[in-house]
Amino acid sequence: MSESLTKLAAKLAEDVLEIQKATGEDRLFIELGHIVGAASQTLEEAYLTECRIRLAEQGARKFLDAKIAELAAKAEAQAKSEG
Repeated sequence: MSESLTKLAAKLAEDVLEIQKATGEDRLFIELGHIVGAASQTLEEAYLTECRIRLAEQGARKFLDAKIAELAAKAEAQAKSEG
């Protein structure tokens, strides 16, 4: 993939996911993908990949944050019961 393609796809993904988060329209990235794909299938594929990567990272981070909070709460409860 060319550097310009990667940059364009990444910027589009960043922008659309920011708007999605602000508006609650969780399929906006798909709609934009159709528009992009009508002009360039190559950019569409790169853009959708960038979106999926970011969405996967957000989901993983949310899971990890919840797990850390859960483990911290368990450790705190255990410390209280021992003390």
